[in-house]
Amino acid sequence: MRKAFTEELQFISDQLVELTRLSSSALQQATEALMEADLEKAESVISADEHIDAVRRNLDTRAVDALARQQPVATDLRMLVTSMRMSADLERMGDLARHVAKLSRLRYPEQVLPLQLRPTFARMAEVAEDLVTEAGRIIKTTDVDAVARLHITDDEMDELHRDVFRTLLSDEWEGGAQATIDATLLSRYYERFGDHAVSIAQRVVYLVTGEWSQDAIEIDERLEVTEVRH
Repeated sequence: MRKAFTEELQFISDQLVELTRLSSSALQQATEALMEADLEKAESVISADEHIDAVRRNLDTRAVDALARQQPVATDLRMLVTSMRMSADLERMGDLARHVAKLSRLRYPEQVLPLQLRPTFARMAEVAEDLVTEAGRIIKTTDVDAVARLHITDDEMDELHRDVFRTLLSDEWEGGAQATIDATLLSRYYERFGDHAVSIAQRVVYLVTGEWSQDAIEIDERLEVTEVRH
């Protein structure tokens, strides 16, 4: 019985890592659709989001079933409860990638971003993918020491987010209302994608230590208050 339960916990952990891979792939393709005005890639991201949702539903169902059948305590209980919170973060990251793709589809065949903002968003995409990849590694290895480095990477994302607004508010900005709104939304999508990756890493810290840090509380509150939903 214990062996089967251990195998189930490992499967759930593996599925969380798989969700980080799927979310990373979705954002990468959505960014390519954004930068290249590629309708086919945008449609692919939008369609593939259902698979991310399905993986999340299956993971949560198995976690609930394990809770009911095994009545786990201590670390095992934290693992199951935390996995459902992390799966919600990862599903939301897939949704944010879908939002990027939807905006590309909406503006097709026009480019969404003016030239002066494209380098900033290209870097935001790179940072976001680094964050989710590292979050997946942290889930797999339970390397809590890496969480501090993840925060440093997320600081760069926050600075890029601020750079977008500095550009939009500068005298040199020549974009119209539509371009301003689009850039504002896109910047929020990428910035929130990064926040969810950090939230996942903080949950691994809780899983290992049993302690919920102030940083984790602040990230959760920020995501709950300002989450972008479409």
